[in-house]
Amino acid sequence: MAMNAALEAMMLLFSGVDGPGMPERAVFLGARVHRDLSNWPDLVGWQPFKPAADEWDRAGLRRVEDVPDGLWPVVLVLPGKSRDETLAWFAMAWERLEPGGRLVVAMPNTAGAGRFEKELAQAAGNIESIQKHKCRAFHAVKHAAHDSAIFQSWKSLGGIREIPGTGFVTTAGIFSADHIDPGSRLLAEHLPANVRGRVADLGAGWGYLTDAVLRRCSGIESIDLYEADSRALACAERNLAGHARDIRYRWTDVTAGVADGYDAILSNPPFHTGQVTDVDLGQTFLRVAAEGLRRGGRLMVVANRQLPYEGTLESLHMAWRKVAEDSTYKLLFAEKRR
Repeated sequence: MAMNAALEAMMLLFSGVDGPGMPERAVFLGARVHRDLSNWPDLVGWQPFKPAADEWDRAGLRRVEDVPDGLWPVVLVLPGKSRDETLAWFAMAWERLEPGGRLVVAMPNTAGAGRFEKELAQAAGNIESIQKHKCRAFHAVKHAAHDSAIFQSWKSLGGIREIPGTGFVTTAGIFSADHIDPGSRLLAEHLPANVRGRVADLGAGWGYLTDAVLRRCSGIESIDLYEADSRALACAERNLAGHARDIRYRWTDVTAGVADGYDAILSNPPFHTGQVTDVDLGQTFLRVAAEGLRRGGRLMVVANRQLPYEGTLESLHMAWRKVAEDSTYKLLFAEKRR
C-alpha cells in the first residue's frame, strides 16, 4: 500500500499530541486506508472510487455505498481535485457534524490546500492546521457562529448539473463534469456504423461514448459500462435511460479484469493516478480489453498522441491502424487476431 501523504498528515491530528486524539465515532468521506484506522472504535467510510473502496474492504473496515445520514462527532474529508467537489464535500461534512463536532480535512499543497483552508475558515470560523509531507491538515469545530449561507452555496455545487446545450447530466468531481471531453468526441465522430453484438465501454464515465455508439449502431445487442467512479455511473444511468437496449452498469476496477467474449470494446482510457501521469494505467486498459475480446473482436481507443499505445497493441498481437488524429489526440482501431 503506497503512502498517502495527505492521509499521513491527517492522522497526526489524532496522535494526541498535535490534535484532539482518537474519536469514538467518525465518518470518513473519500475514505482511504491507514494502519491506525483499524484501532478506531466506530469508523465508517464512504468512497465512490472502486479501487480505493476495494482496498478499504480488504482492510476489514466498515464501508457504506451512500454518504451516511445522522450526526457525528468527527467527519474526516480527503477530497479530490475538483474545486466544486471539495467545497461540496465540506458542506456535506458540516451538515453531518453534531454541535461541537470537528471537521478534519487533509490535502496536498499542490491541490490548493492553503486556499481551501482559507475558504473553510471564512465559513466555519477559527481553523487550526499543521503542515507535513508537503500537505496541510486542518480542522474546525462546529459552533453556532458559522456562516450557513456559504455552506448552503457549497452544498448546491454537489448536485446534478447539465452540460449546457447537450441534455447530458453530470456531477462535480467526475471526469469531464463540465464539458464533453474532446478526445471522446473525436472517437464518437469516427465510430463505424457496423458495430454489433456484445459491446463494452471501459472507463465509461457518464456515458457519452456509450450514447454515441448506441445512436449510430442498430446492431448492438447489449453493452456493458465499466466505470470506477460510482457517481459517474449513476449519471450514465440517467443519461442512457432513453435507449431501449440491454445496458448493464458495472462499478468496477477495470484493471482487475472484465468479462470476455465481447464483439467490440471502446475506451478513452485514463492515464493519471491522482495528479501523476501513469502510462501503465492506460496500457493495462488495453491489455484487459484484448483479453475481453473474442477472436476477431474490435477495439476502438482514443488517446493523447504522445502515449505509446501502438507498441502495447503490437505486444498483444493485435492488428491496428491509426484512424485519425488531431493536434492532441489519436484514434487507434485494432482487431484481435488470436
